[in-house]
Amino acid sequence: MRLGVLDIGSNTVHLLVVDAHRGARPMPAFSHKAELRLTEYLDQDQNLGKEGVERLGDFVEEAVRIAEDKGVEHLLAFATSAVREAANGEEVLARIDRRCGVHIAVLSGRDEARLTFLAVRRWFGWSSGRLLAFDIGGGSLEIAAGVDEEPDVAVSLPLGAGRLTRDWFTADPPAPEEVRGLRKHVRAEIARTVGDVMRYGRPDRAVATSKTFKQLARIAGAAPSSEGPYVARSLSRQDMADWAAKLTTMESAARARLPGVSPGRAAQLAAGALVADAAMDIFEVERLDVCPWALREGVILRRLDLMPGRLDQLDAGAK
Repeated sequence: MRLGVLDIGSNTVHLLVVDAHRGARPMPAFSHKAELRLTEYLDQDQNLGKEGVERLGDFVEEAVRIAEDKGVEHLLAFATSAVREAANGEEVLARIDRRCGVHIAVLSGRDEARLTFLAVRRWFGWSSGRLLAFDIGGGSLEIAAGVDEEPDVAVSLPLGAGRLTRDWFTADPPAPEEVRGLRKHVRAEIARTVGDVMRYGRPDRAVATSKTFKQLARIAGAAPSSEGPYVARSLSRQDMADWAAKLTTMESAARARLPGVSPGRAAQLAAGALVADAAMDIFEVERLDVCPWALREGVILRRLDLMPGRLDQLDAGAK
């Protein structure tokens, strides 16, 4: 089956086309994305502005056309924190549905964490034991932990790299007092979750997903994406602490010249590094393994799980 996943995130809007079958790993067939940075279109009343809505509608319309051209049988569309928190989010999605004929589901922060955890579990397998997973998006930080495919605990915090950059930094590079203020805020927010997350036990493996973590691992020496998804990549606590200190003193243009850092995300990488550093430090994680699968793959895997399978057919035949 050819599936299309339309992911409307706070930074990027991404159409991923995959060939997927129950019991098999989803195989990417085509990818199309744009950095819309929807949070930048929020006004003082937290409404998505007209320009942002038009750009989003244009992309969705284009994505529907591409999905049809690529032979997609089912298009799964969802939105995360930027639309979820917009005061006019429901109105925007209803307008896009009327224009493009696409129903876009709004995922809660907890569902983001749960579905990302599912993808991480499937990638690393049962032998990884208890997993602790972190995902830094544009609008939120997701944390989940557990021994099964459904996490014991799933948390979403308003600590996305784009959100924090917009709300806390006024200069490039940010002033030392701004960095200190954000660092204090991030650590206090994350520290509130430690008791709930760790009450079930220490993780056997700590994992990170998302573009922010991938870029941080790359500048700390991990293999480039050109070497493929099966190359092991990780990020140490000491490297993270060192780079968090460096990135907050660099201009965005200098960050963009670092290996693996895209120009569109360079501005928010410093805030993302402060979140990653805080998460590793407060949860006492010495090393994070980087997982190439994240929320989109989790959505695909859950969809495949809900498809009728051979056991359903056997049950029907037995009646």
